[in-house]
Amino acid sequence: MSLKKAPSNVAILLPCYNEEITVGKVIDDFHAALPEATIYVYDNNSTDRTAEIARAEGAVVRKEPRQGKGNVIRAMFEDIDADVYIMADGDDTYPAEAAPAMVSKVLEGYDMVIGDRLSSTYFEENKRPFHNFGNKLVRNAINGMFNAHVADIMTGYRAFSFTFVKTYPVLSHGFEVETEMTIHSLNNNLRLYEMPVQYRDRPAGSLSKLDTVGDGIKVLSTIFRMIREYKPLPFFGGIGVIVTILGLAFASSVTFDYWRTGMVARFPTLIGAVMLVIAGLLCIATGIILDVIAKNSRKSFIVESNKFVYLHHAYRR
Repeated sequence: MSLKKAPSNVAILLPCYNEEITVGKVIDDFHAALPEATIYVYDNNSTDRTAEIARAEGAVVRKEPRQGKGNVIRAMFEDIDADVYIMADGDDTYPAEAAPAMVSKVLEGYDMVIGDRLSSTYFEENKRPFHNFGNKLVRNAINGMFNAHVADIMTGYRAFSFTFVKTYPVLSHGFEVETEMTIHSLNNNLRLYEMPVQYRDRPAGSLSKLDTVGDGIKVLSTIFRMIREYKPLPFFGGIGVIVTILGLAFASSVTFDYWRTGMVARFPTLIGAVMLVIAGLLCIATGIILDVIAKNSRKSFIVESNKFVYLHHAYRR
């Protein structure tokens, strides 16, 4: 006799900080789009009525004292168990009506579904030119490094499988967490699906929490750090090649003088050149060693993910 599979349960995750103007509408929209889903609002030290309104609208409200979106998402992923997770912002910029299609894609087997703003209305709706430039810059940098074609790297509208949520290590503290998610997925060859969604700018009176310069620097530093960790051979190898070529260039000038005069007149230059060559070769060797470690880490991630999939399916039977 075959066992009947339990119905899938869906969790809507809304990290919120001072969103009293929009959070009620967002909750109502998701209730209408996914009536059976449980909506969780994590209040990140709001000073307005965000938590009160969310609770009145029927959401499960919890507090996260560590400031920053990355910290909120870490708490959500640790606390909540579901088959499918939908993550959105509480600022009413993402359409709840796209959520059922995103859930369906996760149930088909995708690890993460990306709500792609940039292929639809983002550049018309978003009136902040530096944000538009930053999105394009980050997208081109990451796609180039990972040989990928992801259209929207930094969107906050995503759907996840249980396995993704429970095996993804949230390291970032703030808004750079979305970039980290995308790099993590590309590095581990996870199953991604991009779904264009209609983006709308914040309504009047709702203020963005993004700091264009500060958060942009954090995102770029996250890209730098994760490329160093996930792509150590190109990173350290590239530095090593440049330093080695520079050392050889200095050494060749000293060698040329020696052939011409029979004397080594610039010992400091020769010593510096040799040190540069040694440093460059050490960088290349470091890149090779770290690349092996990174590949072993990816293997371990696959093994751990397979364990989570097996245990989750066994639990639901």
